[in-house]
Amino acid sequence: MLKIEKSSEIKRENGVLMSKCTANVPGSPMSVYSFNVDGILIDTGSSSLLEEFKAYFSEADFDAIYITHFHEDHIGNVAYLQNQRDVPAFIHSSSTSFTPKPFRIPTYRQIVWGESAPFSSTALDETFTSRNHTWEVIETPGHTKDHVTFYNRDLGAMFTGDLFVSPKVKVVLTEENILDTRRSLQKIEAYDFEDMYCCHAGYVKNAKEWIRLKIEYIDELEGKVLTLSKQGKDIYEITAELFPKPYPIIAVSNTEWSPVHMVRTILNRG
Repeated sequence: MLKIEKSSEIKRENGVLMSKCTANVPGSPMSVYSFNVDGILIDTGSSSLLEEFKAYFSEADFDAIYITHFHEDHIGNVAYLQNQRDVPAFIHSSSTSFTPKPFRIPTYRQIVWGESAPFSSTALDETFTSRNHTWEVIETPGHTKDHVTFYNRDLGAMFTGDLFVSPKVKVVLTEENILDTRRSLQKIEAYDFEDMYCCHAGYVKNAKEWIRLKIEYIDELEGKVLTLSKQGKDIYEITAELFPKPYPIIAVSNTEWSPVHMVRTILNRG
């Protein structure tokens, strides 16, 4: 039986209360954040880490939940919070029909992040108002089709869900489109902000420098893939050459997570 140790940490940066909770899978610790600012909660973490998030949920002051995308490590505690506080949850319009239904995920994801109970949701508009601020909802597909980023001009901050995560990503989910991710990064790069709040990297200073690094990484990756393709190499030969390390998640997920999905997207031009 896989033993997973869990931990939690509550921090505050520039008026944003945040909780980092971690599932310490042997050899691969996985952390997820939730953010609380101006009366709203942005993403709720996973149900497997509910006990670790409870102290933060008790401290957080919010009357609405805003969700960046429909994945179990972001929606996992919405049902619990709605039972506790009867608060509305807002998500991309394409996902509202899914939230009231049981959400099935592969076993390995159940072990790490847990199952997500059904919850009620309302479709996001292009903007919304919290207690003191107006926010812009930016469509940022790539990681998922329903992915959005929340922009607060007054705070000079972007809440980016899983759009960023790391500058040099090595594996992605089957459904991800790395070229859409690049377009979404380029879209938010044009906005005026300094701080980024990422649901896996946490608070990121000098945000635009990191965003630019990821855009350049994808540019470079695309160039390498297309060059190797012109040399006659197929998708698996290209993947093996560019990503020779056997990341454990590839086998554990039965290739649901794999670099081959990035290579395929580039070869198919998205």
